[in-house]
Amino acid sequence: QVQLVESGGGLVQTGGSLRLSCAASGRTFSRYAMGWFRQAPGKEREFVVGMSWSGGSTYYADSVKGRFTISRDNVKNTVYLQMNSLKPEDTAVYYCAAARSYYGVEIPRYEYWGQGTQVTVSS
Repeated sequence: QVQLVESGGGLVQTGGSLRLSCAASGRTFSRYAMGWFRQAPGKEREFVVGMSWSGGSTYYADSVKGRFTISRDNVKNTVYLQMNSLKPEDTAVYYCAAARSYYGVEIPRYEYWGQGTQVTVSS
């Protein structure tokens, strides 16, 4: 069982930066691949980025490539999402999720989800 709690969301101007954190409970965190997703009002949840359990492999959505960076600290049981050069279209609720041996775009393959944190980018 893994419980995930996101934090770090907020209101930022276009071009600004935020760093989201996702704290995980459970001693098996390091065995899980992690992903970040987001959901804007009236839209479906979409994949942002995924990372393997070791942190050695990542996969980014084209929309955030070069602006967002995922990282993880398996000692602190935390995964991070550094978001730079934010745009109004990045406004959404951001969720972290955990899956065994998978860090791709398929939402049903993620077993555990956090409650989400709101990111709002003003123009």
